[in-house]
Amino acid sequence: MEDKNIVLYLHMHQPFRIKPFSIFNAANDHNYFNGQESGQNNKEIFLKVANKSYRPMLSLLEDLVDRYDKFSFSLSISGIFLEQVKEYAPDVIDTLKRLVASNKVEIVGETYYHSLAFFFSPLEFERQVELHKRIIKELFNVEPKVFRNTELAYNNELAVWADSKGYRGILAEGWDPILEWRSPNYVYRPVGTNNIKLLLKNYQLSDDIAFRFSDRSWLKWPLTADKYVKWAEASLRDGNILNLFMDFETFGEHQWEDTGIFTFFSDFVNRWLMKDNHKFITVSKACILSKNEAEISMPSVVTWADSERDLSAWIGNELQKEATKNLYSLEDIVKESGDENIIDDWGKLQASDHPYYMSTKNYEDGNVHAYFSPYESPYDAFMFYMNTLRDLKYRAIKAIEARQ
Repeated sequence: MEDKNIVLYLHMHQPFRIKPFSIFNAANDHNYFNGQESGQNNKEIFLKVANKSYRPMLSLLEDLVDRYDKFSFSLSISGIFLEQVKEYAPDVIDTLKRLVASNKVEIVGETYYHSLAFFFSPLEFERQVELHKRIIKELFNVEPKVFRNTELAYNNELAVWADSKGYRGILAEGWDPILEWRSPNYVYRPVGTNNIKLLLKNYQLSDDIAFRFSDRSWLKWPLTADKYVKWAEASLRDGNILNLFMDFETFGEHQWEDTGIFTFFSDFVNRWLMKDNHKFITVSKACILSKNEAEISMPSVVTWADSERDLSAWIGNELQKEATKNLYSLEDIVKESGDENIIDDWGKLQASDHPYYMSTKNYEDGNVHAYFSPYESPYDAFMFYMNTLRDLKYRAIKAIEARQ
């Protein structure tokens, strides 16, 4: 009997949010991320999410790893998440280390600062990938073999790059306009590559958990483990892997504990693994076990965000475009400054969260952007960000002058 495998991949990330930074702060205050206001206090937010999501979900995952031989999963963890967890919640690092040491949990490669630098500065992108490799090696003594770009932002060029770097796999959104009649439940070969394999998120079943689980207006609510197992089995009539990709914070933060999300997930894993040919496997295992079904081409960027599944969540309006242009225009002088603090602050300002907060979309997408934003409006997010860039430029110029 053919194995039916679920590939569970969870993403862990928290940005350094910018405090309300006025024009009067520029050239005077160089601490951008130490806001004490509720909503911009990074330590306060991190500890809140750690208590609601990271600690209980990691505890559950560790229990499942210990209990079931057939349960494995994959994680991507941004570098700036790891900076914060080391400072604010070191016990979470200890749990992550135990999970990785079990050899049933795989760490996926990405950019250190959770940036979209691949599309704006390839050199900066590669620097961040190497920084991320370094911290993953330092903390977990492993080297990522599969790559995911920030926000699953993917195109053919990224696949060619990852193939050239020796990655065995890369992750992307299984978006219907790209797949057309094909299923995301197969492993594909990216166009123009030789060895790398492409794993595509089954967004319908992933989003049933990530976005719809607690939505009482959803016609299929409530979602039970029995119901979800049946959906997964039905989906796998066409294909042999089911890629469930979502934010780690789905569990406990986006879907609160009182919705029953933890009990649902535990029951789902238990019920799925009752059948001998049902397993949970890592992204690398999926690449090793599966042959390429066919070739997939994505010449334009596809992401996992908003209804358009493109880059419009981050560069869809003039505020976002102006902020991004100004951010990357500073690259030369920031690096010329030679000041590691300035370079690191510039990296933190590249996190995709910052332009995301500037979105002016309406309807459901707009509601999601507003939910995540710590600011009263996209215009506040833009103003504080631009003032911060002004100060960063001032610091870089002063550092260059001091070296001459």
